[in-house]
Amino acid sequence: MCGRYSLTDAALDLIPVIFGLDRAAMKGMVGRYNVAPTQPILTVLQGEEGREATMMRWGLIPVWTKDPKKGPLLINARSESVAEKPAFRAAFKARRCLVPADGFFEWEKTPHGKQPIYFQLEDKRPFALAGLYERWQGPDGPVTSCTLITTQANDLVNTYHDRMPVIVPAEGFNTWLDPDLHDPAVLQPMLAPYPPGMMIATKVNSRVNTATNDDPACIEPL
Repeated sequence: MCGRYSLTDAALDLIPVIFGLDRAAMKGMVGRYNVAPTQPILTVLQGEEGREATMMRWGLIPVWTKDPKKGPLLINARSESVAEKPAFRAAFKARRCLVPADGFFEWEKTPHGKQPIYFQLEDKRPFALAGLYERWQGPDGPVTSCTLITTQANDLVNTYHDRMPVIVPAEGFNTWLDPDLHDPAVLQPMLAPYPPGMMIATKVNSRVNTATNDDPACIEPL
């Protein structure tokens, strides 16, 4: 699964270039070092006039939901079943998004507790996580929410966990975001594990274990 990730201050400076966004869309954004479920997160969609940045709740709310507090917290969707599972199949066809990040966390069990492992690309540049979104009409107005797609872990991540988030390479952005593309035969191959040789893993401060901690110390190497 993917339950925490980062989008640091250094990464924010590169997001408009990497994702083809207007710099004005990033106004007011601050770096995040321990992004957790149910929080509002930055996402990228394909709009009528180009790519758009928008904030969404992390934890997808299916359109038929009556009370989100009583349903499961759908922070992840498995790549193997995303095209058929009722909660995700409509979004997989037409409501796909990218979630900018520059690292994600998994944990190693040790005799002294859970040791966080921070995964980044080898060059430490920001990357795109594959997401899906829905617009739920609640009693207080619409809520746009999203989930992150996970796949089998590559050899690097598998040392600590058997799942990892799907990372979409830059050359796949247009395909993934195309709302007119509905063919699973085209989309499914994009959900493969990212090459392990292009990633690094670092043991970091256990401060990140507490979701309310959100500062540079969370990604500080041991």
